[in-house]
Amino acid sequence: MLKPGDRAPEFSLPNEDDREVSLTDLLNNGPLILYFYPADFTPGCTKEACSFRDLHDELLTVRLQVVGISPQSPESHQKFKEKHTLPFTLLSDMDKAVIGMYGVDGPLGFGVRRATLLINPDRIVKASLLADFRIDRHSEFIRQAITIRNAAMGRESSA
Repeated sequence: MLKPGDRAPEFSLPNEDDREVSLTDLLNNGPLILYFYPADFTPGCTKEACSFRDLHDELLTVRLQVVGISPQSPESHQKFKEKHTLPFTLLSDMDKAVIGMYGVDGPLGFGVRRATLLINPDRIVKASLLADFRIDRHSEFIRQAITIRNAAMGRESSA
């Protein structure tokens, strides 16, 4: 798993609309919360995605975007987004290439670890969290990222 200070590897994956999206495209819009999750529609992943949805307005206020990656198809992601009114992009990594590059492949290559990263526009990982079963830790991670961004934006406006 990538740690703070690591450079996030470039990638390009299809989103829920089957359009290719690269890390560079995402970072052109500012800092990114990138999260990896095992599967659409599972209880834990649904809870996590909905908690991120519920924080989305706060994220927008500090110009942070959220993007999720899992190995399901773009069609599955589209249905998951629609069912739970998710306002953020979901990327499909069906061959788990990006999951492997980011070091969040499950034991013996099975599954996907639940991980969340804060990546700056220069592709440097600012913070990361790996917590497979303690889903609430990921929401707390996002709240901390909002606090960090809020402080950074305060410094930017006073400079």
